[in-house]
Amino acid sequence: MSYRDQIDKNRIPAHIAIIMDGNGRWAKARGHARTFGHQAGAETVHVITEEAARLGVKFLTLYTFSTENWNRPADEVAALMSLLMDSIEEETFMKNNVSFRVIGETDKLPEDVRERLEQCIRRTGCNTGMCLTLALSYSSKWEITEAVRRIAREAVEGKLKPEDITDKTIDAHLCTSYMPDPDLLIRTGGEVRLSNYLLWQCAYSELYFCSTFWPDFNEEELCKAICDYQKRERRYGKTSEQI
Repeated sequence: MSYRDQIDKNRIPAHIAIIMDGNGRWAKARGHARTFGHQAGAETVHVITEEAARLGVKFLTLYTFSTENWNRPADEVAALMSLLMDSIEEETFMKNNVSFRVIGETDKLPEDVRERLEQCIRRTGCNTGMCLTLALSYSSKWEITEAVRRIAREAVEGKLKPEDITDKTIDAHLCTSYMPDPDLLIRTGGEVRLSNYLLWQCAYSELYFCSTFWPDFNEEELCKAICDYQKRERRYGKTSEQI
């Protein structure tokens, strides 16, 4: 029986976040340049987006390019930016009723990339199905620092009292304020770390690490991760008896 057939359709995680890792190693193992792996990984994005939407996932957030990735060789960064331009297929989003969003330091992106992203955001804004968010030029430490700065400015301006600041205040000032925290975080490629991704939001997320490189992560792999998630007991600090 396939993992897709084992899924409980009534317990689909509302928000899945993914660290898409392994493109470069996948390409190297096949004797190709790293950019070949990124091209294959872009195809996987479309496959997983359509499958997640079909399953009823409400939010899918993909770690696409970190702030640290700017330190990669210039030719690889340029190739990634070009690939990003080419891989944003609005028709896929429209066909699957998917809205599109971006989080991160987008002002660092090339102007033509920003324009392409904004165009897709506008065109898909009325879609009511799953929300696909790309984390681009993103780091969690940057996001939290920016949130603290905005809160501090509001306190200085008298709009907010320090004693009134709660975790909900921080939630509201993060890039992800429009979405719930991830229920499930998936990392492909065999590494077991969060790599500066949604650190605040993943405080109680279920973590799933697999050795499959991102270009090989298909619909069945996604369903396998969801099946694993559905076997877990989410207690949020309580005991099993309290749930």
